[in-house]
Amino acid sequence: MATNLTQVSSALLYAAFVLYLLAMLFFGGSIRQKKDEREIPKTNRWSTIAMMITIMGFISQLGYFITRWIAAGHAPVSNFFEFGTFFGMMLVGAFIVIYYIYKLSVLGLFVLPIATLIIAYATMFPREINPLVPSLKSSWLYIHVTTAAAGQAILSLSFVAGLIYLLKSVNQSVKSKKTFWLEAIMYTLVLTIGFIVVSISFSAVDYKASFSWVNKEGQQVEMEYQMPAIVGPHEGQLLTAGKFEPLLEMPAIINAQKLNTNIWSLLVGSIIYLLIRLIARKRIGALLQPLTKKVNLDLVDEIGYRSVLIGFPIFTLGGLIFAMIWAQIAWSRFWGWDPKEVWALITWLFYAAFLHLRLSRGWHGEKSAWLAIIGFAIIMFNFIVVNLVIAGLHSYA
Repeated sequence: MATNLTQVSSALLYAAFVLYLLAMLFFGGSIRQKKDEREIPKTNRWSTIAMMITIMGFISQLGYFITRWIAAGHAPVSNFFEFGTFFGMMLVGAFIVIYYIYKLSVLGLFVLPIATLIIAYATMFPREINPLVPSLKSSWLYIHVTTAAAGQAILSLSFVAGLIYLLKSVNQSVKSKKTFWLEAIMYTLVLTIGFIVVSISFSAVDYKASFSWVNKEGQQVEMEYQMPAIVGPHEGQLLTAGKFEPLLEMPAIINAQKLNTNIWSLLVGSIIYLLIRLIARKRIGALLQPLTKKVNLDLVDEIGYRSVLIGFPIFTLGGLIFAMIWAQIAWSRFWGWDPKEVWALITWLFYAAFLHLRLSRGWHGEKSAWLAIIGFAIIMFNFIVVNLVIAGLHSYA
């Protein structure tokens, strides 16, 4: 029974992924029908179809979440794959709500690619359903993690709005600090594609290499690599004959296998980025700018602000208050300076500063957009680097 439900949940997730991709095409058609950026945004045939497909995809992914929950016997947010797919689903759900308030089709053209990249990124990690570790066997698992993910997803909408704002407002015809940093954002998104490409490639050839190494507790354990080892584990010895010897050895506090994966993603993503630049002969920001030609900047700025205004209190509950309650129950302390806890606090402090600067100092428009970009970078650092590279009590994530 559990096996059948797992297969059904996987099929529903795949269907959602395909539907999101299809919805992007219709959102692309919808923005071409705008005649004047000063008109009040309204739906048209293309955007209506796009939203119908998006909602179908969201329902399909919700079905994946429910069936996997039943199969696992617990909320499917206990590992990187489950959290990543849930985060992507929450981002789409938040977009659906915002769309029906503001009727801005171009938002879907940027939200859905980012959500699908996050989901695709998560699916590259182990998808098996495993028993929960003792510290996770609590109802606070889904209370804390789901509200934290929902809060971060809503906050991430401000990044999408900020990105659209900057693509429209930044002059791409001249080189400047603004074009440099905007292109750096595009480069980071391409790195995600690089990770997906390299993961699929080495998985196709079934690359595996085992290492014996010494962890930070001084224990001799084994670690398996799915990609050639550029960096190796602490005091590591290659156990699989004929495989690539690491060039560097990492300290025990660093998860060398996951760092190795990120290095490969950086290399392959950089190659993809350079190929795009060579073929297009222009910055990716310049390639995307025509999509935002008829965007109302004031409207996009308001969407970014409202996203933070709604997402901040939700993240406060899930990422800090509920997290501290669960930490007290699981580890007998409210706070322990674990890397994940520290970056949750940094995220909270940043968005608190965002709202302060917006309301007290009048940081609207472009300044607000850049702040939203930085905020999303902090969220992604917490999501990827803290989860995958830095060892801590949350390493099971």
